[in-house]
Amino acid sequence: MKLLVTGGAGYVGSVTSRLLLDAGHDVTVLDNLSTGFREAVAPDATFVEADLADAGTVLTAGSGFDAVLHFAGLIAAGESMTRPEIYWDHNVIRSLRLLEAVRAAGVPKLVFSSTAAVYGNPSELPITEGAVKAPTNTYGATKLTFDHALTSEAFAHGLAAVSLRYFNVAGALIRPEGQDVGERHDPETHLIPIALQVAAGKREKLQLFGDDYPTADGTCVRDYIHVEDLARAHLLALDAAVAKEHRIYNLGTGSGFTNRQVVEVAREVTGHELPVEIAPRREGDPASLVASSALARAELGWTPQKATLHDMIGDAWTFYRTHVA
Repeated sequence: MKLLVTGGAGYVGSVTSRLLLDAGHDVTVLDNLSTGFREAVAPDATFVEADLADAGTVLTAGSGFDAVLHFAGLIAAGESMTRPEIYWDHNVIRSLRLLEAVRAAGVPKLVFSSTAAVYGNPSELPITEGAVKAPTNTYGATKLTFDHALTSEAFAHGLAAVSLRYFNVAGALIRPEGQDVGERHDPETHLIPIALQVAAGKREKLQLFGDDYPTADGTCVRDYIHVEDLARAHLLALDAAVAKEHRIYNLGTGSGFTNRQVVEVAREVTGHELPVEIAPRREGDPASLVASSALARAELGWTPQKATLHDMIGDAWTFYRTHVA
């Protein structure tokens, strides 16, 4: 298939692009490089440096694209509470411009990078797709808004849409030929890469935001998923997309880990002490997010292959030492 990957210079988009190319697809990456990295773009992909709002310059009537995989957007939950306007702009307004271009070009399929943040503080765990959607931060609210737009688009215009709601993504794609791809954000806000920065001597300590949550050790619980497993789910979603339907799948391992547990595994993997400071809670952070991926397993045939924290942090550490530190 001929595919457009928005945000293909970012973390998940760059890994997915490589797996799509491995599967024999023709991949074009669209990214404005505001948060992504040019060197992360898959070497065999066609690269277009452009803003998401200008996707119509690529998705023209005669372009012949079979599907769009939409990763472009802002992802920091904490920042979304202090700068909500840029999240509504990037994650909703510009995404709607993309959707207009998809419709105008007659592209039949779209797979969307959504998030578990749409659920907010869940009343039951693990979280199923039918759980109440009550985002506690602007990031989750913007992603849920575009999910609703996809439902309307599928009903009104026949789009085959799939939303994949990720939980916490970690790890890296490690390849023997050296074309590794991993997580890099500037500034970095995610726990595992921050822990690796501390291990590499780039930071003095790492912060855990809150130790008074109603969890086993007082720190937040999150369901982590390896980026390679996540990328594989996108290929399966392309095949599962059905015209006039908007299908939604949660993706996680079903096992939650506290922030303190993540730090302990990071200490084991890196061999460093990793000093920790407890900081105040971040606005909008739910106490626990753990996925039920039963629907993805049943309908997509998806199962995570690298499901342990040691797998994820080990690959992330390999990437960090080789390409970042």
